Amino acid sequence: MDEIRIGIAGLGHRGLGWIRLLQKVPGYRITAVYDWIEPLQERALSAIGNRDHVKTFSDYEDFLAWEGIDAVGLCVRRPDQGAMAAQALEAGKHVNAEVPAAHTLEDCWRIVTAAERTGLVYQLGEQTRYWGFVEAWRDLVTEGRLGRVTYCEGQYIGYYGTRQFFQDTDTGHFYSIEDLPAHPEAEPTWLHSMPPIHYLPHELSPMLKVLDDRVVEVTAMSTASPSYSHPEIGQPDIQVALMKTEKDAILRMATGFTQKIPSRRGHHWYQIIGTRGCIEWKRSEKGRPLMWRADAQMHDLAEVDWRFERTDAPAGARSSGHGDADYYVQAAFRDAVRDAKPLEFDVYRAIETAAPAVLAAESIARRTWLTVPDFRPGKARSPGEMPGA
Repeated sequence: MDEIRIGIAGLGHRGLGWIRLLQKVPGYRITAVYDWIEPLQERALSAIGNRDHVKTFSDYEDFLAWEGIDAVGLCVRRPDQGAMAAQALEAGKHVNAEVPAAHTLEDCWRIVTAAERTGLVYQLGEQTRYWGFVEAWRDLVTEGRLGRVTYCEGQYIGYYGTRQFFQDTDTGHFYSIEDLPAHPEAEPTWLHSMPPIHYLPHELSPMLKVLDDRVVEVTAMSTASPSYSHPEIGQPDIQVALMKTEKDAILRMATGFTQKIPSRRGHHWYQIIGTRGCIEWKRSEKGRPLMWRADAQMHDLAEVDWRFERTDAPAGARSSGHGDADYYVQAAFRDAVRDAKPLEFDVYRAIETAAPAVLAAESIARRTWLTVPDFRPGKARSPGEMPGA
């Protein structure tokens, strides 16, 4: 195929972002949009140049049944996001899904087995793994210049105010806490009650790429809910997971959406410590990333000009979003679907970033360590089979 006929499911802020970007990336044609909140459909159509050729849907099953789409761009934030992705695969559509992939372990397995049975492409649209400094860090680790990695940290403290937590489901309009007295029709969104740790893939994905590793055990802790910062919101302010990888590294990962921070742009932070050196992302807008190597005559951490933006980025990546990384998500999916190019961030790697987050939330409730299953087929499971089948 010359063009992928793609339907966008979920027409909120991220869905609109995908619509604008996909019209700039060669190889795509938007042919359908879906949202159960009908007023959002017109807003989406207004952002599409060939809107007269785009079909609108308010029912997800009707959307999937339409023969005019080859792939689904799944941009929803709902507890059944994982089930929706699996349903699209089962309906014969390739899937490119926003973070997080799923909110239950059952849905993680359903996505994996559906992709195996159908042979269709599933990609988690996780951008941070494509950042320039992530590539540089992976090279350092792969070449052994940090020695054996023993400890990693990552955090996503994504404070966006309070507007994403309450929505009028008739109009799609979001309201902040301050707006609520005048808008009793506003209802709590899924983000209001979603465990923050479920959003962990944004931090876990780049670190597992750097380490070429997977998580095998996880436990976690949480502050109380509702939020201390905004008691009207049902989320805890901070949740922290402690993980162990197959290669015997320890990972500490933290997430939160209601905790205020100095800089919105600086809410991603990472650190890697090895037996022969360490690297650290910048702490502030004025700061720089840091590196120290034991065998390089370095007496202290030194600043390094690593950035989100890549030095080898093509023109199409510039200003695509998230430090130019949004382009790579769409280009990788296009190349896998249209040109059958092997997908580096395949369904197994995707679910290996989602499942530890799901189990981290479960471990908070159960106050215990949990084992992360191996989602790849082997002696215990044939491709396409659910575990224990």
